[in-house]
Amino acid sequence: MDASSTGVRRFFQQISTEEGVYGLILVSGLVAAAGGVHAPSFKILIFVSVTVIVFWLAHVYSGVVARHGRRDDDGQPAHLGAVIRHAIGKARGMLLAVVVPGIALLLGVFGVFDDTTATWVALWSCVGVLALLGFVAYSRLGVSWLWRIVGAFATASFGLIIIIAKTIVTH
Repeated sequence: MDASSTGVRRFFQQISTEEGVYGLILVSGLVAAAGGVHAPSFKILIFVSVTVIVFWLAHVYSGVVARHGRRDDDGQPAHLGAVIRHAIGKARGMLLAVVVPGIALLLGVFGVFDDTTATWVALWSCVGVLALLGFVAYSRLGVSWLWRIVGAFATASFGLIIIIAKTIVTH
């Protein structure tokens, strides 16, 4: 297996966590909010990135507070360093949620898309990744194609609801 397929697989493993799904929904809302005021792609990308980093830090911090001082499997107090590493590793998917929509926004920054198109591509890319995560999750259960599609739609619906809200509010 080559390095690029290994990287894609690791990316997918990290984003297919609850933190990754939450991050995609968060990014969708942030892009919709910033795009609703017709901000340029660069400002949307900065706003989304900074906000996700703040949420990620809060998530890591809350994980550390919740686990620090508890006993590990051996009955020993969990060491702060181990608790921090665990919280960072668990929350990584939230940061990775910016990657796919961030590429769309970067294409707006570099003029490949106009800002409005970059915003919509970023939003729809969140929906697409959410759908893929839902489809894969249901596939792992071994259910029929119909239920895999239902799972994909259910997961994507969080992003779709944000797009519908954006459309209602801004048009």
